Amino acid sequence: MANVSVAAEWQLLYNRYYRKPEIYQMRWKHVDLSRNKVACASFGGPIAVIRDDSKIVQLYAESALRKLRIFNSAGVLLSETVWKHPGGRLIGMSWSDDQTLISIVQDGTIYRYNIHAELIQPNVTMGKECFEQNVVECVFWGNGVVCLTEGGQLFCISDFKTMKPYKLADVPGLTEDDMLQPTCLAVREPQYTMSGNVEVLVAVGDEIYVVDEDEAQSIRFDEPSGEDSEMQNDDYGNLIGPVQKMIVSPNGKFLTLFTHDGRVVVVGMESKQIAIDYSCESALPPQQMAWCGMDSVLLYWDEDLMMVGPLGDPVHYFYDEPVILIPECDGVRILSNTSLEFLQRVPDSTESIFKIGSTSPAALLYDALDHFDRRSAKADENLRLIRSSLSEAVESCIDAAGHEFDVTRQRALLRAASYGQAFSSNFQRDRVQETCRTLRVLNAVRDPDIGIPLSIQQYKLLTPVVLISRLINAHSHLLALRISEYLGMNKEVVIMHWACAKITASASTPDAHLLEILLDKLQLCRGISYAAVATHADNCGRRKLAAMLVEHEPRSTKQVPLLLSIGEEDTALVKATESGDTDLVYLVIFHIWQKRPPLEFFAMIQGRILARDLFVAYARCHKQEFLKDFFLSTGQIHEVAFLLWKESWDMGKNPMASKGSPLHGPRIKLIEKASNLFSQTKEHTFESKAAEEHAKLLRIQHELEASTKQAIFVDSSINDTIRTCIVLRNNRAAAKVKSEFKVSDKRWYWLKTFALATIKDWEALEKFSKEKRPPTGFRPFVEACIDADEKAEALKYIPKLSDLVERGEAYARIGMAKEAADAAAQANDGGELLERFRKTFSQNAIFDTLKMPFQGVS
Repeated sequence: MANVSVAAEWQLLYNRYYRKPEIYQMRWKHVDLSRNKVACASFGGPIAVIRDDSKIVQLYAESALRKLRIFNSAGVLLSETVWKHPGGRLIGMSWSDDQTLISIVQDGTIYRYNIHAELIQPNVTMGKECFEQNVVECVFWGNGVVCLTEGGQLFCISDFKTMKPYKLADVPGLTEDDMLQPTCLAVREPQYTMSGNVEVLVAVGDEIYVVDEDEAQSIRFDEPSGEDSEMQNDDYGNLIGPVQKMIVSPNGKFLTLFTHDGRVVVVGMESKQIAIDYSCESALPPQQMAWCGMDSVLLYWDEDLMMVGPLGDPVHYFYDEPVILIPECDGVRILSNTSLEFLQRVPDSTESIFKIGSTSPAALLYDALDHFDRRSAKADENLRLIRSSLSEAVESCIDAAGHEFDVTRQRALLRAASYGQAFSSNFQRDRVQETCRTLRVLNAVRDPDIGIPLSIQQYKLLTPVVLISRLINAHSHLLALRISEYLGMNKEVVIMHWACAKITASASTPDAHLLEILLDKLQLCRGISYAAVATHADNCGRRKLAAMLVEHEPRSTKQVPLLLSIGEEDTALVKATESGDTDLVYLVIFHIWQKRPPLEFFAMIQGRILARDLFVAYARCHKQEFLKDFFLSTGQIHEVAFLLWKESWDMGKNPMASKGSPLHGPRIKLIEKASNLFSQTKEHTFESKAAEEHAKLLRIQHELEASTKQAIFVDSSINDTIRTCIVLRNNRAAAKVKSEFKVSDKRWYWLKTFALATIKDWEALEKFSKEKRPPTGFRPFVEACIDADEKAEALKYIPKLSDLVERGEAYARIGMAKEAADAAAQANDGGELLERFRKTFSQNAIFDTLKMPFQGVS
């Protein structure tokens, strides 16, 4: 059968067994918990100890200066610092979820420390009212705190990450009567309340108030449970009386009260029913109260630790030294001057194996292994007895092994599971390997030098990711790295943190030697961010080391910004242009633009084609004056001329330019300046001449607008200027433009012909056609008349067309089919025009009249 000595250490509370194994013998020396304030972190976290300044204590061989000391759970000193903060007496301290030590002094100032006893800046205050009234008590929960002032007011910080204090509602009568003081406080965490906000339970006199930010409500627990209904009357709530101490259960559903008459009462927060009502031998309130999981409540007086359950007699544990109760999700750690114990309910799997007289399948399997080791045939007999329940027995052994702290017992239980697994065909084979993997991790962190005594339930709730984060924060990088590798997790976080810590701790190490050490480890993880490590090096004042580290960063998006931050603009520009990422190039350009003098900036980007082109593209739209300076500094005079010319056009778009001429003068000067710049380069003679004539045209157009008092000339072409002058019957001005810009006679005839047709001055048009033989022939006159839909005028000029094809087409356009056919017949084009006319007119009613002439011609 199972080993009797295991169950002999258990204590029975009604029908539940509890055990209290010793986890560590404390390694600290000369630490008396009764003389100190102590803050213990959950999940096997660190222990902060500082001398209690509210007590008169005898100093032995120690300094009068108070020291804040931080130990791991095995009592190994991690760090220490001298406490020299103003603000009055230390009221309370506790660890937050991210293992930051929160300390609150009398004037409401909050001092924060990391696990290395380094003060975290800035300090935070609970507010002006706390400073004026002084804090007398504070209650912490996972990530928040509630403070009570001498004036009876409550202030809360619900999240230590934001550190924003706010005032809770006033408790009735508490602020008005200075003599009335709360006897105790308790906190119901936000995740367990209906409103999602923190609720504070305040015991004042016979009343218990639930206080939140908006209101304070009195609650009464006056509904007895079914078992007590016969012995309790309707006024049961009044029998509870004043409460001396209270705590809320870990799940927020129950409230434990210690009353003035020495009763322990557990009531439901929602149902208001009594779950436990036990009368203690003494009415003296306990120094500490804590829930042990969700099954029982612990009360501690000097030398006596009592555990009360729903039914049955309590269990007493006696101590000859002070203890601290540290609640966990599955039990309570008990810290004394010399040891750390873990009080928990015995898991069902463990109970089924080691309970005295147990004949469960798991117990028989464990016993079968013992017989097998002794080469006894009884092993086979036990296996036959549990053959139908072998899978359950194997599972119980695996589960029991996971809950054990003793490595020898873990090994024995896992051997039993493996032994039974060999005879079970329907059991998941990887369960044993998974549990072994978990236990290896737990045993590694339970080592006294590490001092994190996690149970398997705490480990699963905490998660491996958070465990590794706590290990690297404690600078246990090697163990964190090995666990990460063992569990197949990403090693980058561990190596990154180690690298940053190594840089911080190696102030006297030369950069080159330190770089070799860092690269040796950083290269273990592919894709690691060298830029992040380089940033830390720069923050530590190691700029040269940062520059060397960032050279190994393969991602330009991380490399370039860091190079800029450490002043390596030249290298940043090279890396950005090599990456081809225009956003990065612009980032570097704008950074250098702001930091460097213009000439130095121009010299840097001139040799980088991509950077130069991007700068020019941006500056053309937004910084033209600066772009002119760039082109002048690089000798690109023609580019400056183009900018001036463009600037003149942009100036022409100004609404002021269409109202009179205040901007025409500056425009002309800009164009003339552009022309002069173009003339300084042999390759841009054409542009120089064009700019010169543009300025001349603008000047003439300005004069025309001034004389006609019509703003219709500026920015029009030479053709349009001539045409407009003729339309306005200003033939002299038109002739001047023709002469100034050497307009050819052919273009002149075309322009004037269409201009006269536009104003329908047919007499002037006919006179113009007879001045001399037109160099263009009479085609412009025909086109102008046809476009103006004047067939009669067109007939004056069509017969004068010397080209028979043009004449035939002209007749066809005005609908004279017969004349068109005659002209086409005379044209020497092989009948092509005639055939085209046949196809054209065949779709019209006139085709019948054209049929005979066409046939005759044919």
